[in-house]
Amino acid sequence: MSSAARIPLHPILLVDDEEQALQSYDLNLRYSGLTNTIRCSDPREVKNILRRQVVSLVMLDLCMPEVKGEDVLSFIKAEYPHIPVIIVTGYNEVESAVRCMRAGSVDYLVKPVDRAHLLSAVRHALEVGQELSRQLDHKPTQDAQSQGSDADRPQSGLARIVTDNPRMKAMTAYVQAVASSDEPVLVSGETGVGKEMVARAIHDASGLPGKFVAVNVAGLDDAMFSDTLFGHKKGAFTGANLGRRGLIEEASGGSLFLDEIGDLAKASQLKLLRLIQEREYYPLGSDTLKPMDARIIVATNQPLEELIEQDKFRRDLFFRLRTHCVSIPPLRERMDDLPLLLSHFLEKAAERLGKPVPQAPPEVLELLRAHSFPGNIRELEAMVFNAVALCEGRTVSVEPFRAWVGSMRGEAGQGAGPGLFPAVLSEHGDEEVPTLKQAEERIIQEALKRAGGSQSAAAKMLGITRQALNRRLLTKRRKGADGE
Repeated sequence: MSSAARIPLHPILLVDDEEQALQSYDLNLRYSGLTNTIRCSDPREVKNILRRQVVSLVMLDLCMPEVKGEDVLSFIKAEYPHIPVIIVTGYNEVESAVRCMRAGSVDYLVKPVDRAHLLSAVRHALEVGQELSRQLDHKPTQDAQSQGSDADRPQSGLARIVTDNPRMKAMTAYVQAVASSDEPVLVSGETGVGKEMVARAIHDASGLPGKFVAVNVAGLDDAMFSDTLFGHKKGAFTGANLGRRGLIEEASGGSLFLDEIGDLAKASQLKLLRLIQEREYYPLGSDTLKPMDARIIVATNQPLEELIEQDKFRRDLFFRLRTHCVSIPPLRERMDDLPLLLSHFLEKAAERLGKPVPQAPPEVLELLRAHSFPGNIRELEAMVFNAVALCEGRTVSVEPFRAWVGSMRGEAGQGAGPGLFPAVLSEHGDEEVPTLKQAEERIIQEALKRAGGSQSAAAKMLGITRQALNRRLLTKRRKGADGE
């Protein structure tokens, strides 16, 4: 693979004394397109590696024989504060892992690490690293103008949402309207639509002086959830040699964002409900109540109403969380934003890779309009990043996009686009199966909708020529005019 295709631009440093673990992390990252990695099985070598090599991220095992992970973290944060660190820990080391988060790590993963959580943590950490680098590059200006930067916060969050779509503009207007409320906000939407970005926009627009603190609650058992949010008193449990603050206290005066709330255990749901109702809590091992002074924002990619029917989510908690609801539409329902988003991600990818901003030929936009984007905005960004990484000139090739779309259609097993037929037929539920004529009309309308009205793109999605599609549309109009 050529160096131009290495992603990210600077490597991810994987540090673990177990070769099998290193191989597992490396393979999972490479499988997902993150091909630029360095393996390190001896933590004593981390200093030498960082002195001779710029890295974008360090993934660090906490328990190693030669050097403690906490000591390596302390070195990195002291010498290379712009490099984000993800801690990897066992279940019996959660207290240390959370202590590492207080010391500057951006996230922690509990072994065994599954691919979904690994990729989510890595991608988030890479974004944090970019932001840290920008802050360090402009630190003198920011220090001198700290008062002005705080005043600009409400605008900056909403400005990050790239859109010209009426539905999205209505959503951002609603975000601005409810931002000053201290009631919880429920952000819903499919995977990849940008729920955390919207949550950050809510926080920025609120003008709250405190921090935005995010935690993914999926996979946290009740004990880990309680310790993470509430903190604990010294001696609260075996091994608790020091007390520590929880994330609620960390987010005091700001916003606490709980992602993937639909996966929260039932016992933890009750604790969250009481926290929201009473606005106070007990740290583990303490009999002294502490007030909660943080705005609660939660997000889910699952329909909570269905989880309630399945007895997986508390109805009372749902109604406490949905005081303000923000629903983010999937990309296939805002295809008019494609030109803006394509241009935005071309610039972002070029900046990240240190390349001139390339142009995209018209064929790229036409091809993207024919794609249903099951991965939403995150998928589009990955597609563009991949194409820019492979770009050798000033114009990106359509081939990387065509290969991506082709592979997605192959996985769906149908030429008419992923999920197209089920989406049309599901409208009928238990009703009679539509006639072929009715099904054809509905499929054509669905394809046109997903293609943003482009007949060329819709025809490609349906596997027919544009002329054939045009003939079908003309026939339908004539029959409608004749009253048939």
